[in-house]
Amino acid sequence: MFIHFSMQINQSFHTKNTRNAPVAMGSDEFKSIGYQLIDQIAELFESLPNRPVSPGNSPKEIKNLLGNHGMPDTGTSASELFAEVSQKLFNHSTFNGHPRFWGYITASATPIGILSELLAAAINPNTGGWELSPMASEIEVQTIQWISELIGYHPGTGGLLVSGGNMANFVGFVAARCAKANWDVRKTGFSTPEAKKMIAYVSQETHTWIQKATDLFGVGTDQIRWIETDENFQIDTTKLTEAIERDLSAGNLPFMVVGTAGSVSTGVVDPIEKLSEICQKFNLWLHLDGAYGGFAAMLPEAPDPLKVIHLADSIALDPHKWLYAPLEAGCVLVKNPRHLLDAFSYHPDYYHFDDAVEENGANFYEYGMQNSRGFRALKVWMALRQAGKNGYIQMLRDDIAYTQKLTEAILQHPELEPFTSRLSIATFRFVPGGDASQFSQEYLNDLNEKILTSLKKEGKVFVSNAVINGNFLLRSCIVNFRTQLSDILALPEIVTEVGRRLV
Repeated sequence: MFIHFSMQINQSFHTKNTRNAPVAMGSDEFKSIGYQLIDQIAELFESLPNRPVSPGNSPKEIKNLLGNHGMPDTGTSASELFAEVSQKLFNHSTFNGHPRFWGYITASATPIGILSELLAAAINPNTGGWELSPMASEIEVQTIQWISELIGYHPGTGGLLVSGGNMANFVGFVAARCAKANWDVRKTGFSTPEAKKMIAYVSQETHTWIQKATDLFGVGTDQIRWIETDENFQIDTTKLTEAIERDLSAGNLPFMVVGTAGSVSTGVVDPIEKLSEICQKFNLWLHLDGAYGGFAAMLPEAPDPLKVIHLADSIALDPHKWLYAPLEAGCVLVKNPRHLLDAFSYHPDYYHFDDAVEENGANFYEYGMQNSRGFRALKVWMALRQAGKNGYIQMLRDDIAYTQKLTEAILQHPELEPFTSRLSIATFRFVPGGDASQFSQEYLNDLNEKILTSLKKEGKVFVSNAVINGNFLLRSCIVNFRTQLSDILALPEIVTEVGRRLV
């Protein structure tokens, strides 16, 4: 049966011999605008050290700059738009590419990654299906294998590129849920009588993604067991074992342990080998959140726990952190690729990609949550080729060495108190006169919070915060190939000047 729907349209449309799309652009105009934009971006890079890291604008000021008006009825030329918007962004952005940006864990973007984004968008492949993106899909397959090789994981591992750490951890979580449920959890969810409470075990240092995952995928946040950490901020494996045994006695179904490979606050790495032993004993899935610190496994001198990263069933990593890729670029690796297909694969009638599967082509829509997928892998793959393994080892070593130099400078400063220094993260606080016993914790917390606010507003440096044992601390995380030693050694004096002024 043929079903026809029609809409009334302007009959003058049918008299046109050619189409004039408002978003089309001739090659000469495209080249002219493109050359000009590249010149402006290059000038921005050169000027970054002399610009404030953050603009210090309020949300109201930014909104006023954009103007409070509705969607325009008529268009504006592309050249006018780029001239206007580039200046708005150049003058009113927080620059994670600035050599003095050490806040949160967002890296300076590699220039080759920036250009790769342009190339990827020009081809605009949909990497959900192999036949829609033959070369792009194979580049992503190779990127996954190279990342696995780089950190010492498994040859032939499964995985895919995603938007970031949350999504990478979600994929590992869903794979674990499917692998360890002893009923068809994909079909019946948790409504069947045979379903049990599935329990996930994490340390108190675990990122908030675990709450989102248990919420979104039906497990429920009450099924998270937050395990205390020891004096080194690592998960307490004795208390972990006790918690698992209690849940088994209660008739629950423990199904995964999440280990942290580089915590957000301090860069701590959990005892992966011991976690693996516990998981094997109780038949649990070991997932590692290595979004930040996982890439440090490439270093010959990596912390001992990272040297056994291959023991994990799945690992979340963020190339847009310590591989310096432009946002967005997360990655998940799963030891057995079959677990991804078991957790995500469906075959709708409107997808006819079977030929690719028979020829070992990867249809990535079967490996994760997205069907339509952008070409994230190119910017990562190009940088891996440009720098090579040795190049990345050198850059990570530099970031860690600068953090050690910062810690040494803080130790020598009479009014700064160091707390932790792991990988490329250092935490510390300002103490007037250098004697913390003269002040209450509340006073020092309030003072250092005000220091952080002032630093962000003034834009000389950009750091973030950590809270350790109730202490509000300043936190520097260097994942920045533009940072020089002189930049990081300027931080103690800048913090001290602001602290003294506020006191």
